[in-house]
Amino acid sequence: MITRAAVAAFAMGMTANAAKAAEPAPGPFTIAASARLRTESIAGQFRPNAAADDTMISLRTAVEAEYDAGRVRFAAEVIDARAWGQDKASSANANEINALELVQANVKVELGGKRSGGHGLLTLGRFTLDLGGRRLVSRQRFRSTTNAFTGAHLGWTASGGQKIDLLWTMPHIRLPEDAAGIRADRVAWDQESTDLMFFGAQATLPRLLGGVVQPYAYGLVERDSPDRLTRNRRLGTVGARLFRAPAAGKWDHDAEAAYQFGKIRRTTASIDTADLDVSAWFVHAELGRTIAGPWKPRLVAMFDAASGDGGKAGKFSRFDTLYGARRFEFGPNGLYGPFSRANIVSPSLRLEVAPSKRTDAFIALRSAWAQNPRDSFGSTGVRDASGASGRLAGHQVEARLRHWIVPGRLQIDTGGAVLIKRGLLRDAPNAPATGNARYGYVDLLLTL
Repeated sequence: MITRAAVAAFAMGMTANAAKAAEPAPGPFTIAASARLRTESIAGQFRPNAAADDTMISLRTAVEAEYDAGRVRFAAEVIDARAWGQDKASSANANEINALELVQANVKVELGGKRSGGHGLLTLGRFTLDLGGRRLVSRQRFRSTTNAFTGAHLGWTASGGQKIDLLWTMPHIRLPEDAAGIRADRVAWDQESTDLMFFGAQATLPRLLGGVVQPYAYGLVERDSPDRLTRNRRLGTVGARLFRAPAAGKWDHDAEAAYQFGKIRRTTASIDTADLDVSAWFVHAELGRTIAGPWKPRLVAMFDAASGDGGKAGKFSRFDTLYGARRFEFGPNGLYGPFSRANIVSPSLRLEVAPSKRTDAFIALRSAWAQNPRDSFGSTGVRDASGASGRLAGHQVEARLRHWIVPGRLQIDTGGAVLIKRGLLRDAPNAPATGNARYGYVDLLLTL
């Protein structure tokens, strides 16, 4: 638990080791808390029907507790994400604001042992989850709210290091969804039901093909409910990832590809009952090299592409990234976030450095085109149904710097991006006439 001694140690600016010495010895019951204060601002909006310039202050507070009873553990986590100061026409929505939500409440059961030749962990209840490269299933880090699920997840690791993840879940629908409720930080329990189910499996196979191979298959089944109209997605997604983690003096790589199929409706309108055949895809490839040295510089080249939809009768080809994260590849979310794994073709170069254990930074350059010039580009909402505005969307320059002011306790994270609009984002019929987009943020993260 958090003691007065630990709080006093932090307030006096003690080192992390001294602060830890003031804490009680670990016991079966543990509790952790964090608070992140963020100020972010955007000018030159790229979204239609959103404030041209916008500033928002947000606070995300999280408290997580666990009781360890041996082979059985009980855990719960509450996240409170609120925001103030945003424009009435702000793009901020339930991805940034979700007041007082129980995102985790589960029991974990340890399975197997020495005689079984492997071990596993079965989680039942509400939980968050990262799988593979986090491009399809993730717990959000940068975004103020996170994806959460209710159901069951089994992770089983064999004695040789091979692992299988199996899950059946009901993803949480964040509430409220109305603009007035979001602006007021209204507390509403997130919704879960069998009207939205997500399930699947992923294997992890180490020491294969020069790295680690992760094949997977996921299913998503969605249907209308009395209080919610949907696009009735019935999607299957199959894919695989091959990666080798970065290491000093060595090459690393990360390649992933997925194909999506099934049925979907083009809109959520009650009169739209036409099922479209889905055929969509995405690919990611990166190659990096870390140079041995005091700053550990890593230069990485990346390429991302995902299909868009051309509006053909009876067909739908826009890729659905499901519950993936995108900040670690495409740039900040929040009031920004133009790029996503949908209707995009985009190469990128990034230089990462870590001058010390307390500090890391990177600078990245990215160019992006629409895979289909008639579809909405990325996450912008900008679209030219005629295709006359071309494929080139623009170029992005992004930078980030993080530093632990007090190691393990207090961190500052600051960064920004400039989106130089071209063709599609500048000339499409619904593209805002606001010039290039400029974005910046500053975070202060306190952990206890």
